[in-house]
Amino acid sequence: MSQKSYNNTPTLYLIPTPIGNMEDITIRALNILKSVDVIFCEDTRVTVQLLKYYDINKKLISSHEFNESKNKQKLIEYLSNGSNVGLVSDRGTPIISDPGYTLSSYAIECGYNVVSLPGATALIPALTSSGISPMPFYYYGFLNSKDSARKKELEYLKNIDATLIIYEAPHRINKTLKDMCNILGNTRKISISREISKKYEEIYRGTIEELLNENNEYKGELVLVVEGNKKAVEYKNLTVEEHINLYIEDGKSPMDAIKLVAKERGMKKSEVYDLYHNLEKK
Repeated sequence: MSQKSYNNTPTLYLIPTPIGNMEDITIRALNILKSVDVIFCEDTRVTVQLLKYYDINKKLISSHEFNESKNKQKLIEYLSNGSNVGLVSDRGTPIISDPGYTLSSYAIECGYNVVSLPGATALIPALTSSGISPMPFYYYGFLNSKDSARKKELEYLKNIDATLIIYEAPHRINKTLKDMCNILGNTRKISISREISKKYEEIYRGTIEELLNENNEYKGELVLVVEGNKKAVEYKNLTVEEHINLYIEDGKSPMDAIKLVAKERGMKKSEVYDLYHNLEKK
């Protein structure tokens, strides 16, 4: 079912805000902030600073990950009374590793317009300044803070051939780099961008092992851009039999080759074994 975004009916606007430099906001975003009747925001203390900077005075309603579900009815009350509503997160584009999805999806479910404005987000400048192939890319967001869960996530990401984009906190970065070294391999190119658009913006580039061994003091919000699995691209053009035979030619035993192929292709070892030996019998 289609819905025209600009039909003069009450609308929820998703408004990107600066990720650091206060000038990184569009004229349209400022005009929408001025025109809406109320603004739902992640932290009123952060949003009020932005509004003061641009001399905007609006009613603010706190809406973060812990109370967003409770705010659904409040949002619908505003929209049903004919009000236009703005939604912002502390920095960047709402919903992208930020609150907002619960409210926006509920507004859509209730038949109201949801219009997302283009604007600031950290992942794009981090990607384009990384020096790593930008297409295709796979945006993952934050890895799990628990060690075991983070390792499982990296195992999942290991065989993706697209460039990976990951957000990380400074107090976890060294653990994450160590896990990446062990799971993704130590030779992949990586860039770590910190304080994007701010005065102290800094970009570290090298291999995973190089950046881990440099013992840099990473501060501020971090965006990691990691080279995809190039071998995965090569394997896409091989049959299972050809893939296994490559490892055998390198000196691996057939069973070791089968284990490696199963892991790299995300298949069960028994499945690869049966497939290989069935092919072998032909």
